[in-house]
Amino acid sequence: MRAALVREVGAVPESGEAPDPAGEVVEVLAAPINPIDVAVSRGILATGHPQLPYVPGCEGVGRTEDGKVVWIFGGAFGRTANGAMAERATIGDAHAIDVPDGADPAVAAGLGIAGLAGWLPFAWRAPLKGGENVLVLGATGSVGIVAVQTAKLLGAARVVAAGRSKAGLERALEHGADATIGLDADGLVEAMKDAFGGEGPNYVFDPLWGEPASAAVQAAVPWATVVNLGQSAGATSELASAAVRFKSLSILGHTNYAVPPDELAEHYRRLVDHVVAGDIRFEVERVPLESVADAWRRQAEGAGAKLVVVP
Repeated sequence: MRAALVREVGAVPESGEAPDPAGEVVEVLAAPINPIDVAVSRGILATGHPQLPYVPGCEGVGRTEDGKVVWIFGGAFGRTANGAMAERATIGDAHAIDVPDGADPAVAAGLGIAGLAGWLPFAWRAPLKGGENVLVLGATGSVGIVAVQTAKLLGAARVVAAGRSKAGLERALEHGADATIGLDADGLVEAMKDAFGGEGPNYVFDPLWGEPASAAVQAAVPWATVVNLGQSAGATSELASAAVRFKSLSILGHTNYAVPPDELAEHYRRLVDHVVAGDIRFEVERVPLESVADAWRRQAEGAGAKLVVVP
């Protein structure tokens, strides 16, 4: 079968031929390229990587032998076993969650890892109660754009999008953000406070960590919640103890891989239903399997779009 193949640790995958998969197999309809896929290929993920050469792709949407369309994610899939960037894939120990009717397979695939990362912090990990002032860090990527829309949909009073890309911040405004902050600006703490009338946010969505998270902690109001789900701006962050202690902040971690299977399935279907209904807008860029190498490089450099391989 045709497949993307990573032949060496750190190498960019190339289109080639791979053996047919065994076991419970799906016909792959769409397979997103995610930062986790790049991390696996570089050998920097804690779980390691599959035996070389391997088929990358930690998630995908495929059609089962009985005709069901399912989202595949979790377990060893794409992390220590072959993944989704091929014409066919073995489900193995991964979850196979039914995709709601009416969903475009490429969009449904993109709404997995990236979409749920923008949805679950607000809907499950630290649910919004309504009326919150939400700061979305990293709002210019696919995860952040979903986060902006989710926060508004679930009742936030004010949503401020923060990022480095001017075009991305404009896109965040088009998707419902009330205001934006450039993360390269001087006086970032004061800018974060001013964006909320001088008081700062009481909910911080953080896929960045590093300096932006440190500034957000300083800017946040007492009893604020910070949900961290990534480290795009740095693996470590200098957090002022006094800010955490005296403001009684709640700092929570999130990863899609830790969500219980029944909750994962419920929230995935809820999110896809919202996109089908038009409540949340989510765009993808379809990439033919033969162009996987160029798309992979774009992802590694920060694509600014949700790239989805369509075999």
